[in-house]
Amino acid sequence: MSSLVRLLLALLSGVLVYSSYEPLGWWPAAPVGMALLYVALAPWERGILASAPRLRTGVFLAFSHSVVLYLLLLPWIGELVGTFPYVALAVTESLYAIALGAGVTAAARLRCGPAVYPFMAVAVEWLRSSWPFGGFAWVRLAWGQVDGPLRFLAPVGGPALVTFGVVMVAAGAATLILRGGRYRALTLIAVPAVAAAGSWVAAPGADADTGRITVAAVQGNVPRLGLDFNAQRRAVLANHTRVTETIGEPVDLVVWPENSADVNPFADAQARKLVDEAVSSAGAPVLVGTLTTDDVGDRNTVVVFDPVTGPGEWHHKKYLQPFGEWMPYRELLRPLSPYVDRAGDYKPGDGDGVVHVRVPATGEMIGVGVATCYEVAFDAAGRDAVGAGARILTTPTNNATFGFSDMTYQQLAMSRMRALELDRAVVVAATSGVSAIIHPDGHVASSTRIFTPAVLTDTLPLRDRLTFAARHGSWIEVTLGIIGWICLFVVLVTGRTGRKTGPRRRSQPHRGE
Repeated sequence: MSSLVRLLLALLSGVLVYSSYEPLGWWPAAPVGMALLYVALAPWERGILASAPRLRTGVFLAFSHSVVLYLLLLPWIGELVGTFPYVALAVTESLYAIALGAGVTAAARLRCGPAVYPFMAVAVEWLRSSWPFGGFAWVRLAWGQVDGPLRFLAPVGGPALVTFGVVMVAAGAATLILRGGRYRALTLIAVPAVAAAGSWVAAPGADADTGRITVAAVQGNVPRLGLDFNAQRRAVLANHTRVTETIGEPVDLVVWPENSADVNPFADAQARKLVDEAVSSAGAPVLVGTLTTDDVGDRNTVVVFDPVTGPGEWHHKKYLQPFGEWMPYRELLRPLSPYVDRAGDYKPGDGDGVVHVRVPATGEMIGVGVATCYEVAFDAAGRDAVGAGARILTTPTNNATFGFSDMTYQQLAMSRMRALELDRAVVVAATSGVSAIIHPDGHVASSTRIFTPAVLTDTLPLRDRLTFAARHGSWIEVTLGIIGWICLFVVLVTGRTGRKTGPRRRSQPHRGE
């Protein structure tokens, strides 16, 4: 009976953690879900269900939690590649939870579970977000906290510290559930303290501004939904040109989405004409998402087109989506799925993510950070850009392939967290939505409806201060992760040693017998 109850708790915990992500955005559900996962893995010392799970049971429970979470979170991938690859990804990502389940189960038996649970969770998330093929950072716990009080930890330590805070709160709640009233006072003090710990480093307000810039985000939309939108390339470009021409006020910068000029304007005269028309109409530099080719190969590129000086600096997308923009083991996997050859063969860039644009009224050159679509999930994309002088950030993205799925809302939450983490305004321009203007405090000032042509304009602050997370966030994640892996190793070795030596000591008689 206890095993069934534990399994139900683990499954429910996966559902609750999923509920914290957008578009539901029930941020309290994540710490509650992680608390229930710990309860499922810990020994129960009172009542008719008193028991302690075996290590392999803990592994199974954590794996089950993750399978439910990722099956609910990632269906949008099936819009692109079909059901089997989507389910395979969800199961593969859940394999990382084996380490978490084993470590927490062993630690709970040793009475140190609540203390090490947050470190182990960050360690496993760090591995999942880094390896293999650059990792899959889309599923970090932090993304579900963009409207909760723990978001204020982001300027201190980035998403890793937010995840740590979520699991620390969960550990406190689980301790209260398992051990009762004697820990209630400690828990009631610790939980709000964690939630408020980063508030003193939240966005500092207008006194940090170094100037202001009027920006327009253009959402041109696509003629049809689905993967075949790429066959409509010239129509997508024409849409963005037409919508740009409707901008009714002077602006300093226009941001187009990723793939908005899917016909290379450097190789196609008609495409170049459409881009030039849009730039001339705007009277301001336009960041154009396009596809280019050089000696290295095909690139996913954002290029600055200036109405006076023409094409300027560019950003080649650096963090490419495996199995989408490039295909690992293409020859090996080709017989398994017809979707393999639909994957691109793009080559990554190696820049710092900054392009410079000229403000028309003053001629001042402004550093603009670019994190193209999938890149926004990676810490280094934003941190490198602000470290190299980006005073405002942009997320050009193309979500048309994923239809009306949750993908665009999940990605918008990441852009909001980056704004808060790095103390920069963020402009999200999507081909089909959701496009948004985000202030440095993570607040969405305006946004578009999905699959609707639109323009968003706003005057946004320029900033050059570097938050603690921008300077040291990677070291914080590494430190928390290393501590987590050390704790996991120690509790597993200690638990194994205890099982071997304990029974022998109890079975030996006294010498006087």
